[in-house]
Amino acid sequence: MADITLTAAYGSVVEEDGFLFVGFAEGEDEDEGYVLFRQPLAGGPIWFEVSDDSFGAEAAISAVRVGPDGFEVGIEPASRAAFGFAASVAVRIGAHCEDADQALDALRAMLGPLWQE
Repeated sequence: MADITLTAAYGSVVEEDGFLFVGFAEGEDEDEGYVLFRQPLAGGPIWFEVSDDSFGAEAAISAVRVGPDGFEVGIEPASRAAFGFAASVAVRIGAHCEDADQALDALRAMLGPLWQE
């Protein structure tokens, strides 16, 4: 069971300032939870954050395991302090999550071998 769980209402994929951003959010308000993955368009390390940029780190993902209800992000032991010592973050994606398929496809491509189906 994950240490942090979000239920996504929205997925998004944005290219901006030389980066690819893939995110999932519980809602549109600033106080609602989200996860964000960021990588330079040319490739390189992936930044991962949860609900606030102070809860994030580069190269922190050990694996992303996909399941029927969404996915779970495993956090590398050396990076867990940046996430409040959470070892994993689950993102639940329901049938009504807007743009989920587009965001999942982009995330799958971004994560490469870290993506485990």
